Amino acid sequence: MILQPLTQLAQSTQKIRKTLDLLFSFKTTATTMEALLAQFTFLSNQALSDKNFDPSTIEELMKLFELEAYKSWASLELEQQKEVEEAEISMKEAEAYLDSVMDNAMEEFRLFEEELERTSKDEYDSLVQSADNARKMGKLMDKAATIASKKYMEAAMNSATSRMKMAFKGISSKKVHPS
Repeated sequence: MILQPLTQLAQSTQKIRKTLDLLFSFKTTATTMEALLAQFTFLSNQALSDKNFDPSTIEELMKLFELEAYKSWASLELEQQKEVEEAEISMKEAEAYLDSVMDNAMEEFRLFEEELERTSKDEYDSLVQSADNARKMGKLMDKAATIASKKYMEAAMNSATSRMKMAFKGISSKKVHPS
């Protein structure tokens, strides 16, 4: 007869350990668990000392342990759900910020590209203008050199013609020119 309550007490202790493991793994509130453990210790001592102890009181205590574990678990799930929602909100904010930064960077790149194209076109046009001016200057210099050489040849021809004429006059007049 004494063995039956002790066997039940041992089984209850195993159930309590399992429940406690579950409870502490879900981080239950210490005060509630401490109160339940104090009650369990009191009932365990009473079961060992009182032969007329009713094991159903320990079973009721076990139900309280189980209830507290489920409350803790539900509380933890709610907390976890809130953290997930907060993380999703933070992620959406981060994505929006990243999109904004990327849009700004792309706009800045487009503006830079347009400015670079405009600068390149201006520089190209300036180089083409300088090349055209150099070509025109080269043509003018060529014409000037051609004209100068023609005039020089004309002057040389005129000088030679004039000397020859003077030489013919000198031969016909029998005077020698000093040059």
